[in-house]
Amino acid sequence: MTAADATVEAVATTDTLLIALDFDGTLSPLVDEPMSARMTPAARAVLDELAALPRTVVALVSGRSLGDLREISEHADDSPVWLAGSHGAQFWVPGTGVEETPDDTDVLALRDRLQREATTGTGEMDGVWIEPKEYGLGVHTRTADAATARAARDLVDALVGAHAPTWRRRTGHDILEFAFRHEGKDSAIARLRERVGASAVLFAGDDVTDEDALRSLGPQDLGIRVGEGATAATLRVDDIAAFVAVLEDVARLRRAHGA
Repeated sequence: MTAADATVEAVATTDTLLIALDFDGTLSPLVDEPMSARMTPAARAVLDELAALPRTVVALVSGRSLGDLREISEHADDSPVWLAGSHGAQFWVPGTGVEETPDDTDVLALRDRLQREATTGTGEMDGVWIEPKEYGLGVHTRTADAATARAARDLVDALVGAHAPTWRRRTGHDILEFAFRHEGKDSAIARLRERVGASAVLFAGDDVTDEDALRSLGPQDLGIRVGEGATAATLRVDDIAAFVAVLEDVARLRRAHGA
């Protein structure tokens, strides 16, 4: 047995396992049109299998707003899968639904104004799209050339810096995000762990924002990086298919262990 095999087996045979996963690039290929993202069939099949096992909790943890995450993950009202949207600022709980969060009228008005001004300012930039988010905005540049992408980021950086300097700034695959809520995927994992009583956590992601969660994991947990990039993860896999194979091993081991 390799060290990687032993690490997977240790987390797979824990008493109560939380499997918390990023969506884009981890379960779904990255796409030019964000709302067209969907899990691969194999990823969906193994998540359904894991979610049906006793003492096994599956959660999706994403920077997407909760409504968008529900749409792209094809998440039904009776789903057993937990959702943490907006980097952990929003939650959907099985059997309960959306957990309400307090709104601040002034900051929501600022959010709306910055979304409008960013959209207007980048309106003539080919390949740039401003995504309105629940707690801020995202600047998508996947189909823009390098100079245009840089100009868009600089414009929105200056806009937010002038009017909302305390907002949290994040970068990812061809996206720059700003949010007035400061939760991260690390706090989402901590909250999920406590609420489901997990004895261990398996978290996987493919992007810079996932590293907050990966760095927060303990020795009993398993962090997995999907693809390239500097990482705090214990295990790295090449792509979604390879990650799905790890999840299939976890499901097999939990069944054999009596989960």
